[in-house]
Amino acid sequence: MSVITTSRQGPVLILTSDNPPVNALGAAVRQGLQAGIEEAKGDDSIQAVVIICAGKTFFAGADITEFGKAMAEPSLPVLVDQIEALDKPVIAAVHGTALGGGCEVALASHYRIAVPSAKFGLPEVKLGILPGAGGTQRMPRVAGVEVALEMATKGDPISATQAKDAGLVDRLAGEDSLLADAVAFANEVIGKPVSRSSERPVTVDAETFATFRATNAKRFRGLDAPNTIIDIIEQTAGKPYAEGVQAERIGFMKLIMGQQSAALRHIFFAERKAAKIDGIADDIQLRDIKRVGVIGAGTMGGGISMNFLSAGVPVTIVEMAQDALDRGTGVMRKNYEATAAKGRMTAEQVEKAMGLLKPTLNFDDLAECDLIIEAVYESMDVKKDVFGRLDKIAKPGAILASNTSYLNIDEIAASTSRPQDVVGLHFFSPANVMKLLEIVRGAKTADDVLATAMALSKKIKKVAVIAGVCYGFIGNRMLMPRQVEATKMLLEGATPEQIDKVHVAFGMPMGPFQMADLAGVDIGWHRDPNRIENIRDALAAEGRWGQKKGAGFYDYDEKRQPSNSPRVAELIEEWRGKLNVPSHEITEEEIVVRTLYTMVNEGALILAEGMAQRASDIDVVWVYGYGWPPYRGGPMFWADTEGLKKIVEGLEKYGFEVAPLLREKAEKGEKFNR
Repeated sequence: MSVITTSRQGPVLILTSDNPPVNALGAAVRQGLQAGIEEAKGDDSIQAVVIICAGKTFFAGADITEFGKAMAEPSLPVLVDQIEALDKPVIAAVHGTALGGGCEVALASHYRIAVPSAKFGLPEVKLGILPGAGGTQRMPRVAGVEVALEMATKGDPISATQAKDAGLVDRLAGEDSLLADAVAFANEVIGKPVSRSSERPVTVDAETFATFRATNAKRFRGLDAPNTIIDIIEQTAGKPYAEGVQAERIGFMKLIMGQQSAALRHIFFAERKAAKIDGIADDIQLRDIKRVGVIGAGTMGGGISMNFLSAGVPVTIVEMAQDALDRGTGVMRKNYEATAAKGRMTAEQVEKAMGLLKPTLNFDDLAECDLIIEAVYESMDVKKDVFGRLDKIAKPGAILASNTSYLNIDEIAASTSRPQDVVGLHFFSPANVMKLLEIVRGAKTADDVLATAMALSKKIKKVAVIAGVCYGFIGNRMLMPRQVEATKMLLEGATPEQIDKVHVAFGMPMGPFQMADLAGVDIGWHRDPNRIENIRDALAAEGRWGQKKGAGFYDYDEKRQPSNSPRVAELIEEWRGKLNVPSHEITEEEIVVRTLYTMVNEGALILAEGMAQRASDIDVVWVYGYGWPPYRGGPMFWADTEGLKKIVEGLEKYGFEVAPLLREKAEKGEKFNR
């Protein structure tokens, strides 16, 4: 059966794509559309064409699996030109999303009609490439240069209403009458000269590009694709379409062959692969989660609760004291209202979410919950006590989860009579914002518990990765060698600013010491002034707890802008003398090896121990949980691009023990991500 079917309503030929799930513009779709255009071209009784899609959406993009391979004819650039060249009006009828190649098909059509809920976007930049089927040329001509720059360089979709205001959409249709409205539109324009996007002029003010670059300089720093897109739109503005498309094609090929696009495409597929749990059937029966319980209404408990409330899942949240409960629920409401103030929620949605929340001081109220998540203090004794109490009141089959960042899930599970129901759900702070969720698989965790947790992660819009039981799991375990080595280098002659600068230049949002100041230097401090064991303890003992106190590894002004601290320099000198550590000149190369190569080394140990299912899962953890630059593809992908032999040599140069798996792969010329 063809993915493109044809039908007629009078003089209008209707081309309907039915290629689930998202009508990707694969070879069969392109060939079917081409055949339909050829049919319209050769049949005088056909006077107009409507392109529409069955299912949930219009064409939501190209078939990404074709990237990097020889593309079957017709290519998308050829197809869109054929659509536009037809002398009979072609109307794109859009519902769902017209993204990437789908948006380019709409742009090449002579008219566009859309339901109000539809969205239009050019998200190719998120894969490190540019719209390669005329998007950089037709969008400025149809919607203007400013809209084209925003859409193509940032990749975020706009609504059908915004698209109509910009001239991208000619007419809005009824939500339930798209086809009928599109056919009526087609009948109106029969016999009129077709309006070809490529023939429209580009009107532009030279200052537009300079202003756009300046405004987005920080956002686009180090990124090839958005900067290439700006260059192409600027350089081809005012030139003939054919010349512009040639520049677009050259830019596209350069980007798709580049390292950044390879890294971004790797993360795209890695995220999807991470959802597959080794050894568990896809059709396993999931547990029914109708209500979630959360223990603790602090920062983590409140954030975790918001994920479920936003997804329409009722939450029972338990605290020990009324003031803590009121404070926690108050913060949740404040967060929702702040989101509503930015236009991302309505007041009704805020009330609906908060209406699903049941705050209580009665621990026994958790008996009604199908999933209970503990978000209490990071202490094994405290957590074991909580799970012992849960064991007595939780209903049979309820999933018992710990939000621990480091602790042993198996030890926690052993404090219950049902270790098969226990799982780790490590949310990242702030839990209502951060996308990563580490699902920690205990030795006795049941398969259906894991599968249910993975399904729930999608429902609450998290990117989940399965981790094994080890100290720090995947992300925090790999963070430790970075932090340890960064601190050692302070004693050996580096400054916090020098080390942080290398990390920011690499593409991280912040370096190790900037991160420590943001999170809180006092985190994990035992608060005993008689036990000052390292520089961090010394800072904490002096009340230098980071940004929240105006002083940490850096000094901060009232706007939280950092500056180098003379007091920190003194403390480093004191500890260098106390520990008799000789100093030397620390190079950028040494910082990279000791803080980044060591992470790769730890990742190799994690893989060898089976604590991560695959190397790409480690990459997902670091991109979504710790701000690793996506255009570098995650630490294990980055190691592959650096060359594992180079990683091994660097580690050996500075005296590190090389993980056997890393050495083995380096010697065999293999990569972590095959």
